[in-house]
Amino acid sequence: MELKDIRQLALLMKETGLTALEYTRGDTSIRMERGVSQCPAPSGGGPKAENAAPPAATPAAQETEAGGDIWTVTSPMVGVFYTAPAPDQKPYVSVGDHVNAGDVLCIIEAMKMMNEITAEKSGVITEICVGNKQIVEYGHPLFRLRLD
Repeated sequence: MELKDIRQLALLMKETGLTALEYTRGDTSIRMERGVSQCPAPSGGGPKAENAAPPAATPAAQETEAGGDIWTVTSPMVGVFYTAPAPDQKPYVSVGDHVNAGDVLCIIEAMKMMNEITAEKSGVITEICVGNKQIVEYGHPLFRLRLD
């Protein structure tokens, strides 16, 4: 990892208000932390960085609604949300599609790396909470599934 990469990560932390960041590429890993400013935290309802799970674990929430249990898939990282593997290809999933645990739901591009986001549980897609090419933050809702 070069110094310019580390500076880019530090800038990303500053722009998004993160106080901690862990990044791994190949066999190189870096963890960065910075002091919390006295400014109010940005609104967005996401978890505070010091209490957040590491990026490898996707935060999610389960709710119970009239139609059954609803599982919310949330973003494990900051990046750009893509619905399809390429601009000329069809989206991975659409509202009404049934997915199984392990199925690819979308891609999030972070630091020029494409990260496949997979379903942790089986169910039917009831809502896609993000538009194609939209920037998402850690903990941002991506999909809602009605569990099987």
